[in-house]
Amino acid sequence: MADSYDLIVLGSGPGGYVAAIRASQLGLKTAIVERELLGGICLNWGCIPTKALLRTSEIYHYMGHADAYGLTVEKPGFDLSKIVQRSRKVAGQLNQGVKGLMKKHKITVVEGFGTLTGKGKLSVEKDGKKTDLEAKNIIVATGARARELPFAKADGKRIWTYRHAMTPEEMPTKLLVIGSGAIGVEFASFYSDMGAEVTIVEMLPRILPVEDEEVSAFMEKALTKQGMKILTGAGVEKLDATAKGVTAVIKTKDGKAETAEFSHAIVAVGIAPNTENIGLETLGVKTDRGHIINDGYGRTNVDGILAIGDVAGAPWLAHKAMHEAVICVEKLAGGNPHAFDKGNIPGCTYSRPQVASVGLTEAKAKEAGHKVKVGKFPFIGNGKAIALGEPEGFIKTVFDDATGELLGAHMVGAEVTELIQGYGIARTLETTEAELMETTFPHPTLSEMMHESVLTAYGRPLHI
Repeated sequence: MADSYDLIVLGSGPGGYVAAIRASQLGLKTAIVERELLGGICLNWGCIPTKALLRTSEIYHYMGHADAYGLTVEKPGFDLSKIVQRSRKVAGQLNQGVKGLMKKHKITVVEGFGTLTGKGKLSVEKDGKKTDLEAKNIIVATGARARELPFAKADGKRIWTYRHAMTPEEMPTKLLVIGSGAIGVEFASFYSDMGAEVTIVEMLPRILPVEDEEVSAFMEKALTKQGMKILTGAGVEKLDATAKGVTAVIKTKDGKAETAEFSHAIVAVGIAPNTENIGLETLGVKTDRGHIINDGYGRTNVDGILAIGDVAGAPWLAHKAMHEAVICVEKLAGGNPHAFDKGNIPGCTYSRPQVASVGLTEAKAKEAGHKVKVGKFPFIGNGKAIALGEPEGFIKTVFDDATGELLGAHMVGAEVTELIQGYGIARTLETTEAELMETTFPHPTLSEMMHESVLTAYGRPLHI
């Protein structure tokens, strides 16, 4: 006889485990099914361990520039195995934390590969044994995986996905990064700061293509100044791994095919949803290019089957999945939450310099028919940025000219991933320029630039 629950969550990434916790808080008897590690990709192989690596490279960068702060550091070096060990330890600590949360909230954890076998029915297989579960509602939160190039399968030695790039056995000397989204740029930043010669290849006309054009342009200049080679409007047509390195054929924007040698290559060309072999076809759940189609409450076209997180489409961000999870569960539990709004989900890239944004870019705002007011304030005009030795970057705000609505905010520079939530709150509260102007920002902080950017949009800057 099948074990019965009010809710079963398939997948324990940020979306899945948050959905399970919120369901338990609302009094639902809940089970969560996981085939690998609690916490999913984010905690174990994504968001968290990569930030541990980037923290290491950030400190290493500062060690190499200690003299600028009046300090002396002789011959800085590193132990690659210890760097990886620290990153894995951080991931392991958080994995244990999720286990503790499941126990605290009395959520049943079922290990194995889950498959939908019928309406409200799920079969979980592990080591040849099957466990049958049933529930009124099932949330699919199976996430996504790295997309591979058909002609360049990752071998873990010379051609890497993000997983391989997080646990390198040797430091690349000359690294090719294919793709310049957040994942590609973050790994390019890490390995460049650790001493590798880095080349980024991007098929689109600019790096970080989802960001505001001014941010992309600034980042290309900043990364080039750091020593990276950036090829936009270019594509890798062939990639061959050898015992000693990687040979790449790169078609540049002028149409020429060039051959180049690298020690390693990272493929960061997007993700593929984990929707295969989980029984979606059996129930007739609709998908679009593999991603499950849902509404603003996680509901699919099949009653009782919901989907959240990466498996349900862009933006492929952990915090999007968590927010979507809470809305989904509160709705199915009889609540009345606001429908999920992708426009208020911040995006962050933890490179050096950092990039963060929320809402519409200037170009997208104009495409949507808005007449805009735009303000931009440079880091060089901020006392805290100068004191930190981080005077490069800017904050840009985009407002609707007629209503004062904050349409979008875009940042590049030190610690902007910590600043962006201020604008996220402003958009959620439907704040206009008036409230932002009247808000007191503490001094000296980087956040003052947020205020100045707003003031600049309306011709009232105080420090430029």
